[in-house]
Amino acid sequence: MARPVAVLFDLDGTLVDTVPFILAGVRHAFEGRSLAPTDADWIAGIGTPLRDQLAPFARGPDDVQLLYERYRAFWIAEHDRRTALFPGAGELVRELAARGHPLAVITAKVEAGAERTLRHVGLRALFGAVVAADTVARAKPDPMPVHHALAQLRRSPAEALMVGDSPHDLAAGRGAGTATAGVLWGAASREALAPLADRLLADMAEALQAVEALQARRDLAGGDAG
Repeated sequence: MARPVAVLFDLDGTLVDTVPFILAGVRHAFEGRSLAPTDADWIAGIGTPLRDQLAPFARGPDDVQLLYERYRAFWIAEHDRRTALFPGAGELVRELAARGHPLAVITAKVEAGAERTLRHVGLRALFGAVVAADTVARAKPDPMPVHHALAQLRRSPAEALMVGDSPHDLAAGRGAGTATAGVLWGAASREALAPLADRLLADMAEALQAVEALQARRDLAGGDAG
């Protein structure tokens, strides 16, 4: 029997139902401006660092920082009121942990934000790794954050599943060599996720099934070799 596979989760739009909160923060940051992203513009970039998303709509580097600070002020003030788990997400994470699966979050949030969110929803203790936009030199869709998480969890890419709601999540997993699963309850459409997903998930039960399927393949392969 193979050792339990690792499960790598995106955070916003995958475990926590925060896409409306994110869009509200963007509207706050750009309030009163003629050049501002549409919801569709912003959703296309979810999963990448905030400053990278702000830059195309800013007047220059100093303006990126100003927009960033406006967004962060709104996020800090509104976080606890507007941040909650998707139905079944807590149960899924607890079940996977109980079965011995090493778990990580790989997010475009900064570390302080990711830690606050995970503590707020009561899941921080279950994750062996939290890799944020400022944890490593390159963020999603680059595979570096995935490799960093796997090193902390002591698993090879062949022993891992990346679960996310953005093409950038899945591109990072695929680039690192993991299996990928795209969730359909987050920001991106089925059409955006399908080219990069080994499977698409309609609910948390299907997420558990995806982990079980990868574990069964590892068991049939006869061991832990990556």
